[in-house]
Parts: sequence; C-alpha cells; structure tokens
Amino acid sequence: MSSFNGFPKELLRFFDGLRKNNTKEWLQEHKKDYETHVKEPSEEFVIALGEKLRAIAPKVHAIPKINQSLFRLNRDTRFSKDKSPYKTNLGIWFWEGDRKRMECPGFYFHLDSKNLMLGAGLHIFPKELLGPYRDAVVDKRHGPELKKAVNRVSKLGYTMVGKHYKRIPAGYDDIHKNAEFLLYNGLAAMYQNEIPDELFSHNIIEFVFSHFKKMSPMHKWLRAALG
Repeated sequence: MSSFNGFPKELLRFFDGLRKNNTKEWLQEHKKDYETHVKEPSEEFVIALGEKLRAIAPKVHAIPKINQSLFRLNRDTRFSKDKSPYKTNLGIWFWEGDRKRMECPGFYFHLDSKNLMLGAGLHIFPKELLGPYRDAVVDKRHGPELKKAVNRVSKLGYTMVGKHYKRIPAGYDDIHKNAEFLLYNGLAAMYQNEIPDELFSHNIIEFVFSHFKKMSPMHKWLRAALG
C-alpha cells in the first residue's frame, strides 16, 4: 500500500512562480524544487490512486513516469503562437485499454496554482476511432446506454465536454435521438473548482476517487463502445 500523505503546499508556489517566470533560466534555478515538491509526490500519488482506481477500472494503467501517467512539463510550441517553454500545471493521466495511452479512455487530474480539474473519458478521438464512436452513438444497444450514462453523470453536476462540429456528419440521421453527440470529437465528463483542503493530506486520494467513480459511467461507456 502507498503511504501518500498529500501534496506539499510548495507545489502550488512552484507553479505560481513558473507562471510568472516561464523561462529556462528560472526552471534551471528551481529544478530541485520541481523534483522535490512536484515530481516525487506526483509519483507517489499515481501509485496510491492507481490502487484505488482498480475498483472501477480493473486494468487501469497507473505508471509513475514522465510520458506515462505524468505529463511532461515542456510544452510543444511548434504550432503555437505562445512560445512559453513550460506548462504551468500538473497533468496526470490514468488510462485503460491496449491502444496508445492518449487513444484510450481514462481519468485525468489537472492542477495549477489556483484550481483543480478532474475529467473522465477521452478528450479527443484519434481519427481511426471517430467513425466507430459515431456508429456507437447511433447503435441500437450502445446508443441508449450513452444517453443513460450522460444523464446519470449530468444529474450529479458534472459538465459534458467534447462538442466540436457544427454539422451532423454525412451518412448520419440529423434527427436521431443522439444526434447531438455526433457533433463531438471527444467525450468526457468534467469537474472544476478551487483547490480543496484535501489536496494537502492523504484525503485527496478519496476525494479524487469519489469524483472519478461518479464520472465513471462515461469511461465505462467508451470502453464498451470502442473496446
């Protein structure tokens, strides 16, 4: 069992400082802070929450490494007008499935210096899954199950995200009961709020797990519909 006891408050100070001084020089000066207050506790968090998540996602991948469950700090600036070299948030991903990690549904933890955001689902469908997703939306079995999952999660106060297109794709009925979901290029439930006090104690594990469990119908529908 993990002995994770919460994130240190220095983590928030690190990201607040990085937001104000987003340079390679500043990060180099604070590299030890990143390792001690961000990376190491995040690795422990991945292990601890991964153990809990197996209750609702038995084959979940919780791998405490950069470019696995931990997102890298460096930004990809090749196609962005914003050339800031670093992300100013902590991103952690728990996924379930045999495809590449970002092509599988899962659970996302996002923390910056002021807010916590949690999500369950698949942020953007890879091209090869967009067609199967749309077919599942209108499928006689998966279609009604999608509606049930969305209603269940929405009634608990979570926001559905992923709506992207303005027109129903060719070949699909624009008056279908689930037509709205044909406009999505990803599908996820989301929670966002100010940072809870639980972040700084072992209680953050139960706090996050509780939200993920409530949002899990979206994860489970995607697993069933897309494999």
